[in-house]
Amino acid sequence: MDFFKKKIGIDLGTANTLVFLPNKGIIINEPSVVAISELDHKILAIGSEAKEMIGRTPDSIIAYRPMKDGVIADYRITEAMLSHYFKKALGPWNIFKPDVMISVPAGITSTERRAVIEAATKAGAGNAYVVKEPILAAIGAGIPIYEAQGHMVVDIGGGTTDVAVISLGGIVSSNSVKCAGNKIDAAIADYIKKTHNLAIGDKTAEKIKVKIGSALPVEEETELIIKGRDFVTGLPRSVKITTNEIVKALDTELKTIVNAIKSVLHEIPPELAADIIDNGIIMTGGTSQLRNLTDLVFRRIGVKAMLADDALYCVANGTGAALEHLDTYKRAILSKR
Repeated sequence: MDFFKKKIGIDLGTANTLVFLPNKGIIINEPSVVAISELDHKILAIGSEAKEMIGRTPDSIIAYRPMKDGVIADYRITEAMLSHYFKKALGPWNIFKPDVMISVPAGITSTERRAVIEAATKAGAGNAYVVKEPILAAIGAGIPIYEAQGHMVVDIGGGTTDVAVISLGGIVSSNSVKCAGNKIDAAIADYIKKTHNLAIGDKTAEKIKVKIGSALPVEEETELIIKGRDFVTGLPRSVKITTNEIVKALDTELKTIVNAIKSVLHEIPPELAADIIDNGIIMTGGTSQLRNLTDLVFRRIGVKAMLADDALYCVANGTGAALEHLDTYKRAILSKR
């Protein structure tokens, strides 16, 4: 029977949901967005199709993100989303309930954890396991987490920044702040509203971050022309913005992230602090790819920081590795009840 049992790893993120199948790798990478019709509460689209609708929907359709700050904000919709991804991953004819492993933020409460497990079970999982993101990110980044060595992982996603020091397979000290990709986008939109009197949407803010954003001022600036709605006239208008403007806009958010790293370093035993100087800080997650962020961390903290290979997929790859070696990682995994 066990031979037929499928295993699925899910990186259930605030911004994107990634689905991992052993032997196949990451098969689904879609935005965590669901479009719902206001009238009969029917789900119209999930994932990429739904994201296309954000900021462009008529009143009768709502594009909704069921995950907020890394945890479930809307239970029913998360369940529908998970069920959709299970079907997509396993095909419509699969009759066996899969074993599912889901990533959760390090600072999750037991109630929030139960909500994730329940949503997965209702969506059709046989066994549901939840594992804290930093552990999965570390496994996915290829860090030997069972050594008697301290490793620091900073996972910056869409909703949360998870910082953890891992040694002997467990988290020695961790901190989770609700400041990551989405807050950075909001800070960019806010800055453009204040300095250029221009209203822009989330998607434009994200585009600015990816195309010209940076954590430190640069000598050779890049420029981008953005379009939005003028606050004064109410008419569409475009303006040109530069990289160093965005650096200014991100200052507060990046300080929060750096402080989260500092607070974890303050709490660890000196032996582990020594290990971290040797091993450096490993940065994973989509937002850690922001230009010059590793340099900023090095400047503020004095420990070298490196971007993991495949930073965006570390957590998803970690769920895959943990699923394949469930017995090895038993201690790090919070079981299903």
